[in-house]
Parts: sequence; structure tokens; C-alpha cells
Amino acid sequence: MSGKCINVTLPDGKRLEMPEGSSAYSVAEAIGPGLAKSAIGGILDPNGEAQVIDLYAPLTSDCTLSLLTATDDDSRSLSLLRHSTAHVMAEAICKLYPGTKLAYGPPLDDGFYYDIDCPQPISPDDFKAIEEEMQRIVNEDRKFTRYELDRGEAMSKLEQEGNRFKVDNAERAEGDSLSFYITGENRGKDFEDLCRGPHIPSTKRIGAFKVRQVSGSYYRGDVNEQQLQRVYGTAFFKKKALRVWEQQLEEAKKRDHRVLGKELDLFTISPDAGSGLVLWEPNGAIVRMMLENFIKAELIIRGYQPVFTPHIGRLDLYRTSGHYPYYEESQFPALYETDRGRMLLCMRNLLRRAQEEHAGPRRDEAIGKARNFAGAIQAVFDDLGELDVTAAPEKQLEVVEEALKHEEGYLLKPMNCPHHIHIYKTSPHSYRDLPVRLAEFGTVYRYEQSGELGGMVRVRGFTQDDAHIFCTPEQLPNELRDTVELTQLVLSTLEFKDYRVRMGTRDPDSDKYTGDPELWDRAEQDLRDVIAEMGIEATEEKGEAAFYGPKIDFVVKDCIGREWQLGTVQVDYNLPNRFDIGYVGTDNRDHRPVMIHRAPFGSMERFVGILIEHFAGAFPLWLAPVQVAVATISEKSIDYGQKVYDQLAKQGIRVVLDSGSDKIGPKKHRLRAQKIPYILVVGENEAAEETVNINDRDGSTMGSYPLDSFVEWCFIEIQTKGKSRHKSLTAPERSK
Repeated sequence: MSGKCINVTLPDGKRLEMPEGSSAYSVAEAIGPGLAKSAIGGILDPNGEAQVIDLYAPLTSDCTLSLLTATDDDSRSLSLLRHSTAHVMAEAICKLYPGTKLAYGPPLDDGFYYDIDCPQPISPDDFKAIEEEMQRIVNEDRKFTRYELDRGEAMSKLEQEGNRFKVDNAERAEGDSLSFYITGENRGKDFEDLCRGPHIPSTKRIGAFKVRQVSGSYYRGDVNEQQLQRVYGTAFFKKKALRVWEQQLEEAKKRDHRVLGKELDLFTISPDAGSGLVLWEPNGAIVRMMLENFIKAELIIRGYQPVFTPHIGRLDLYRTSGHYPYYEESQFPALYETDRGRMLLCMRNLLRRAQEEHAGPRRDEAIGKARNFAGAIQAVFDDLGELDVTAAPEKQLEVVEEALKHEEGYLLKPMNCPHHIHIYKTSPHSYRDLPVRLAEFGTVYRYEQSGELGGMVRVRGFTQDDAHIFCTPEQLPNELRDTVELTQLVLSTLEFKDYRVRMGTRDPDSDKYTGDPELWDRAEQDLRDVIAEMGIEATEEKGEAAFYGPKIDFVVKDCIGREWQLGTVQVDYNLPNRFDIGYVGTDNRDHRPVMIHRAPFGSMERFVGILIEHFAGAFPLWLAPVQVAVATISEKSIDYGQKVYDQLAKQGIRVVLDSGSDKIGPKKHRLRAQKIPYILVVGENEAAEETVNINDRDGSTMGSYPLDSFVEWCFIEIQTKGKSRHKSLTAPERSK
């Protein structure tokens, strides 16, 4: 350490004067021995950019510092732990399977994985051996030691090791030096890996871990690349947390919407029909229809007007909005109208592939293909004379992308808002017309990578309960309150009680966002004011805004602790400018409206997928695909069972009749497995008394009641969305 001192500001505002070169551990020691013992890393904030650092990394200037401790309640601490555990798992696999080459091993929200090129397939039967080897490494209490090499020396080292994945990772990394981490202190002897870090101080801090699963993957998600094995794991600081996680995992398996969706005939996704494209079966369609009917009734009350828009739109529409080409990578390819456009698109894709390859024969091959294709295009289109086929791919790409900007074509709709804006533009508006509220259940399309697809929650085609409100700045606060209240109503009705609100703001240093910074500041303050006025606690997350405006997201925690982003409300001053829309104000002059984007459900596919898991397939009566089942005891009661069925169906209750020859026990078991809320058992006694014996899907027998009383009971439960079930509702009069 030098003789200089630095000022370290703690989260509570207190300042410590520390010798230059002190570490986060030194700061923890200065605060107290208990904190020093539990500290595992730090969060450094030298200039407003938070950065997680190693516990023993030197502090070289004045800074703000928070300390990370060994706790399973902090996602940042868990991320640090899991990143380190990924290294331990990688070492264990390399020892057990010599010749293994490591590709990439990041932490995840619920664990970590490592992509590996292993000489033999790894199966779940191998997990125990991997875990035993990992435990040996943990027990050795080895330090995670960082060292750096200048880029030239580092590249030479990696090339000698012969792992092309690490060479590629190093070439993609920025900076004049590269960092490595040793699981230990003996360079050249202990396991080491190219890594930016940071890591926990030592392996002994890993309290509990588990190897979870193995699957196939492609290097960097490219199906044209080498296939690898992806080994997943998780880790915690305490064994108790791992046990809780395992219990949650078991519960999640029972509630998996992909399994329940198949068992209950709710939806299917067929590769033959298209990966990531949901086919709603009749039972699932009923659930979706009931949700739509519920929200549509609210929209009528709140003054929304329904609209319908096409599934595709002109490229210029999305160029104006900014969706294209900003989000081109997550969209389906454009449908160009001319051969020229289609050929330019092929050329651009070849050039991008060549640009992505950094060195070696694969780059040479890609560049060769691009040059040959470029030469063919030049021979056809004279206006591409400025395309130099001998230039670097980056230079050629600039020419081709500029040419593509002027090509006409269509795009599968990634967003509904540009279409709604054009509906607004069809007629002039004055301040007396506003707010204009346009609502649509609009289907949009995003090209998610195959490895990112997951049941109904990550799909390529989904329907948003979308609406766009055009209002004056003075009307904005009331409109925002109404949209937030509507989202809260949806969540409370569906029994989502545990959720948090986050406000996504712009990152000024990112080029992702469009529009005037002053308008951004104004929109963000509009949201803050409404959140504060409504007494809502919200966290602000920089960089999470939509590209056109800040937003409020409702992040729901389901019954097994997982978080899902559902409803959203967004303020937008930018798209009205981009599309040049207006209204005539009280001063008889033209003004810009403010635009609100809002979707209480978010996506019907994701919402229903989460809803299946939230209720474990046992939907409340108003949502259940089949609300009541009538089960006959014997052949003698079939006629009465049919009569009960007919009366329920005439009342609009979704009902099925099981009059088969099975005994009543197996019938009830089968109907409960279908998660039907009520099972009405009818036999000779019920036929004689014109009653029904009510059973619920949980196995409870509620007794015999007149059918009319049961129907009334159902109507009240449906109308109150289940809030009166077994609570304020008086039971129907029991048959005497």
C-alpha cells in the first residue's frame, strides 16, 4: 500500500478514511469482526455505475462501497456464489472426464450452468460422482485467486492450450489485458479459467449445492456451430436453503403448466405447427375467453373502444415507430417485395456471419461466400457499384444495410401501437375528443431463439390485451391512475397477492432509446408522481424502460416463490412525435397528445401459463373449463342425471355427464383428476327427492341440496369471482 488515503462512503452515508489499496475486506474489518467474517464481496460505485468486486480487490480511489455478505436472501450474493460454484463444477467435470473443453459458465437467477465439450455424454447417473468431486474441492477451502496478463501474452497462452472456445471468448473481450481465476493459489497446478469474475473468497463459502440436469446446446446458440453439453446446477450458502429450494422444485413439477396443459387438454405446442406457437385446445380456449370477457366488461365501463388490426404491416410503419431495425434481431425476417430486397437480405446475413467470425478458417470461408454473393449482386444491380467486394465485411455491411433501408416490404407485427396510432390519425381530434382509448386483443410475433422457448411463458406468437390511450398532458395523471388500478384489479381478482412494482427508466448512456431527453425526464416524473400519489412502493431500475418511454411493471411472485413480469403501463411522448399526430387545444392551436401503452394481463399466453401453475390447474369456478360434473351411481339414476345435466346446461353452466358403468368411487377420482370444481353425485335417493349430493374436487362431501339452490350458489360464486365461496355465502337450504 502507498502512504495515500482514500475516502470510502458507506450506504448509510458514513465515511471511512482508508489507506489506498485497501480492500472491501479491510473496510469490513474496520466496521466490525462479525461483518468481516460474513463478507464475501463488495459493490463499488465510484461514479454512479455499481460494480460487484472481489472481497480482496484493491480500492484505488474515493468510492461508495456496499458489502455483500453470505446470505441466501440477496440475489447479488447468490449470483457471486453460483458463479464460483460453476468453476468448482467445471473443475470436477474436467477431472472426471479428461479431455473436456470448457466453453462458458454464467450464473442464473436460480443457479448456474456450464457449456462443455466433453468426450462422453454426461447423464443424471453421473451427477453423484460430480457432486462428490465438487465436495472434495469445497472441503479443501481453496481461495479464488485472480491474475491478469496483457492481451498478447494471454492470447498466446490460450492458443497453446488449444481450447478454441476460450480463444473466441478472449477475442470478444474488451481491454488490453485479460483476467484468469485460479481455484487455489498455485498457478500452473491448480484449476484455472479465463474469467472476468468476481468470485467469493474461497470454496469453503459454498454451503450447499446440487447438479440439476444436463441438456444439449450449441455454442453461442448458433445451430450451425458445434453441439455442446450444458450441465446445470445450483448453490446456496446454507443447506436449509437448498432443502427449501428442492421442496419448491418438487412443487413446481406438480404445477408445471406444460404437464398440466397436456393432462387437462388446455393447449399444445407442436413442432409440426411451429415451435413457440401455442395451439389453444377447447378447455384452454374457455379459460382464455373467460379472462377476455372479464377484462372487456371492465373496458366498456372505463370508456375503451375496440379495434382490430392486421397481423402484418409495412416496413416503413415500423421504421417510423423505431421497432425496425432497432429490434430486428428479435423479429421474424422482413418480407421484402422485390428480388433485389430479398438478395440484399441474404447478402447482409452472409456479411454479418463473416463479421462475427473473428479469425481462422471459418472466418475465411464466411468472407469468401460473402464476396462471391456480393459479386453476383453487383452484376445484377448497377446502383451497388460502391460495394467493394474486397473490403472488410464491416465496410460492405454498411453499404448493404443502407441499401436495405430503401426497400419496401412487410413485417409480422411485433407491436400493436403503430397500427393504433394510424387509427387515431384517420380523423382530426380536438381536446374535447380526448382521451381516446383504443383496445385490442392483438397477436404479435417475436423470433425468440429456440433455446429460449419455454411452454406458454416464452413463445414466438402471443396475444396482448393491448390498449393505447391518447390524452392531453393534463389528463395524463388520471389516465395513469386508472390503468394502474385496472392492473391491480386483475391481479387481485386472480388471487395474485404477492407482487412488487418496478419502474423502468432510461439509461442515458445507452443508444437503445429514442426521443428528446427532456421528454424522457418529463415522462419519468409523470410516473413517479402517480406512484407516489397512489401510495405504491416501487423500485427504479435504470435501463429497463421501453425504447420509447418509461414504464411500470407488475412483477408477480407465484405460490412457489418465482417472479414473473405480467402487467405493464408505459408513458410515451415520443411516438406521437415520430408519427406527427395531434389534437386542437383550447387555444385553437395544434398540440401533441401523450400516449399511454398498457396491458394488464401482458400476454394471454404467458398469463394463462402462469395461472395454470398458480392454481395448479384447479381454476376457480368462474374460470374452470368444466364447472360441474354430474356422476350417476347406477343405471337406475341415468335419466335423473340427464335431467340435472340439461337443467345446468340451460342455465349456462359448463357441465359434463358421466353416466358410465363404473362404480362411483372411480368416477369421482377421475373427475377430481380433471380438476372439476363440483361433482354432483345422483342416485335413486337424489332422484326421488330431486336433489344433488355435492362433492368438491378436494374430496369433501358437502351434502344433499335442491338443484335450484346449488345453481344459485354457483351463480353467486361466479359473479363474485370466488370471493363468496364458503365465506359470506349462506349455504343452500339442505334437503330435509
